[in-house]
Amino acid sequence: MTAAAGDPRAWAWLALVFVTGAVIGSFLNVCIARWPMELSVIAPPSHCPRCQRPIAWYENVPIASYLALRGRCRGCHLRISPQYPIVELAIALGWVAAFVAYPDPFTALRVAVFGTVLFGIAVTDLRHYVIPDGFTVFGIIWMCSTPIVAVLLGDRTGTGGPFATPYDTLIGACVGAGAIAIVGWLGEVALKKEAMGFGDMTLMAVVGAALGPPRTLITIVIGAALGAITFIVVVFPIAWIRSRRFGSAFEPPLVPFGVFLAPAALIVLIWGRQLIAWYLIRAGLA
Repeated sequence: MTAAAGDPRAWAWLALVFVTGAVIGSFLNVCIARWPMELSVIAPPSHCPRCQRPIAWYENVPIASYLALRGRCRGCHLRISPQYPIVELAIALGWVAAFVAYPDPFTALRVAVFGTVLFGIAVTDLRHYVIPDGFTVFGIIWMCSTPIVAVLLGDRTGTGGPFATPYDTLIGACVGAGAIAIVGWLGEVALKKEAMGFGDMTLMAVVGAALGPPRTLITIVIGAALGAITFIVVVFPIAWIRSRRFGSAFEPPLVPFGVFLAPAALIVLIWGRQLIAWYLIRAGLA
């Protein structure tokens, strides 16, 4: 359902979607903070990491509580990371965008959840250099089960718009994990050290289940391109300047590949088929 001008029901629906996305974003923050340390996301309840003061429900309202508390703990006044409202707002807006872009609510839900998982993986990999199994296990279960649900809801192909068919879901998961494993092996041979973690393989299994084999391979190419450009233009120069300033030996920093594979997967989900069509026309194959 899209919000047509002057339709209060549509705007009320999108408001509900926004709130739902913000709540999901709040839970995503818990996953980002706890899963890398192998902690439960259920217990203990939310608390300040410094004074251990439990956070009351009215202090844990997505986005609003951060603004009301002016970004500080009510007990010890420790500054709260702006990551929390940023993630909540980003997921809320992402959910609204999904439901605006896709008229079918189930397809929109699949896109919103897929984007949420990818966002959580990117932030966690950026902060902790790890992709927790919680994200990828849920992602595999979600992406492998929803095509069946789509068929039961009347979609004969089970694609649900931008997603792979049930058959391609299984093949794509294998292709994604296998392709990134080969890339990692080649990188290890070239660099004489581990170039790809197990989390990257499980991430690409999730992506493969969502996109199917052809678009999964495109995701790896685009992710590698994004990573290479970011490393050459941003990461490498900053690391070199710091080494010169502090007189230390220059060591190229680690680049978490999941940070680039995640947005690449979302790009390919939305525009992958157009990219393939464009390439086939350019290559004279269509």
